[in-house]
Amino acid sequence: MALKKAIKPIRRRTQSGGMLNMVLLCVTAIVCALLLNQRSEVQVSDNQMKPAIVAEFDTVSVPVPAQYVPTGTKLRAVQFQQVAYPRHQLPVGAFVSLEGYLDSTTIAPLPANLPIFPENITKDGVSSNPVVESIPAGMRAITIQVDATSSVEGWAGSGSIVDVLLIENKKTSVIAEKVRIISAERSLTPVSADSSPSVPNTVTLLVTQEQCLAINTAVPLGRIAFALRGTSDGDRWIDPTYSSEELKGKGRIVRKGQGDINGYVSVKDNGVEKKFALSEGRWIPTENAPEGFFVAEEKDAKARFKAD
Repeated sequence: MALKKAIKPIRRRTQSGGMLNMVLLCVTAIVCALLLNQRSEVQVSDNQMKPAIVAEFDTVSVPVPAQYVPTGTKLRAVQFQQVAYPRHQLPVGAFVSLEGYLDSTTIAPLPANLPIFPENITKDGVSSNPVVESIPAGMRAITIQVDATSSVEGWAGSGSIVDVLLIENKKTSVIAEKVRIISAERSLTPVSADSSPSVPNTVTLLVTQEQCLAINTAVPLGRIAFALRGTSDGDRWIDPTYSSEELKGKGRIVRKGQGDINGYVSVKDNGVEKKFALSEGRWIPTENAPEGFFVAEEKDAKARFKAD
């Protein structure tokens, strides 16, 4: 009996010791996990608070125009300034030095503060003519005389788009539409909003071959004037002519482009013949039969009326 009493207390101490070790191990694991998690949060917070460090790239000094440079300007007359460009952002082919190019001439406008390229200039004296360089194949350049009225007080300057009008004694006609002015008084500089434009005596126009012939044919017939267009206006004129008879209220001549003509009628009022064209639900006075319509002989009209 004494042997059995000695054995039982030993087993209880062994089991309680194992349980204690397991509890201690679990507590230790939990504490370590909490410490690691807290340390990770502190590191993330520290990283968020630290400013980002940006690597400094190599830069290269590039000559750029200090202000806008029009076509046909000698580089020697241009005011340049040096600008530091990151080497990896500098466009391929851009000049980093103008040594040996100062006698060249621009064949395209140069924006301010941007690098220039070999395609923007030429050393060839023949190709340095700025007007010649701006004439596309098949087009022509002609010069006409203007004044303050015909040049819209000088606002119709270099780069402007105009319609060319011929003013005759009893009629005004549009003889060329959407014509670009290359130069005004031998200046290629566009009209600036900073100052009032000067009124040129001559302008050079970029025209098609047909417009070239039309304008030169019109010059001896009357006075040439410009109608200045907006930059986004590409529409054609609804009616390209206007006569003194129309100005007196004697009726418009209906032409193609004024809208769909759906009918035409000619009536006599006290012996006076009056003609009307039906366009968009309205009867418009006209002097002639619209295109696509004809005036039937009176006997033919009566025969048709009887047949109907």
